[in-house]
Amino acid sequence: MGEVDLAFLLLAALFAGFVDAVAGGGGLVQVPALLVAVPAEAPAVVFGTNKISSIFGTANAALRYARRITLPWGLALPAAASAFVFSFLGAAAVAWMPMAVVRPLVLVLLVLVLAYTVARPSFGSGGGQRLEAGKERVLALLAGAVLGFYDGFFGPGTGSFIIFAFVRWFRLDFLHASSAAKIVNLATNGAALCYFIPAGMLLWEVGLWMAVFNVVGAILGSRMALRHGSGFVRWVFVGVAFLLIVRLGYDTFK
Repeated sequence: MGEVDLAFLLLAALFAGFVDAVAGGGGLVQVPALLVAVPAEAPAVVFGTNKISSIFGTANAALRYARRITLPWGLALPAAASAFVFSFLGAAAVAWMPMAVVRPLVLVLLVLVLAYTVARPSFGSGGGQRLEAGKERVLALLAGAVLGFYDGFFGPGTGSFIIFAFVRWFRLDFLHASSAAKIVNLATNGAALCYFIPAGMLLWEVGLWMAVFNVVGAILGSRMALRHGSGFVRWVFVGVAFLLIVRLGYDTFK
């Protein structure tokens, strides 16, 4: 790999870390960048390298959120545990479910998520009637299972779907939903690496260099989110969802 390609990947990792720390969607930046910079590598190697980079940024963002605000651990931990397990099942399902079926469905879901968020200005401001603690934990386990399976199977938009779920069903504001999403993303990334590392499906040197810049981006993104609050996270979320729709729409109809 040439110096220009490496510099391109490091800049992509920096921006991906920023976006992912605020509203999820870092893979939207890093995966296409890796596909351009290392076109000869198998897709599994690209995904493994992306995960080794992003897990460091996600962990850093989660730690920074935990130090500054009260994380909803009672929701985040059950969701993360089930997401870890079901991400394995999602990876196994790749062999029998065609992507041509999944991509349009995800595109429709993202359009609905974006429309719902934009149409309700108060959505994500927090407040509202919450469920009983026991029911919330059950729903968190279910949400983690579904989103973990999706992340293991397909991936794009996972962070955005997690944030939406925490806002819609648990009445969190966007800032606390984003912080909780980092815990779940950490679990799904870790589960994926449990497969990719033993199989040797990643570029260690490239991935670790990208991890350094991803962490720097995560530091900047989490600082901005904590400084500007839920309103800032909401609009970055809207922007990321829009870009995901454009990207998936292109992949679906090209």
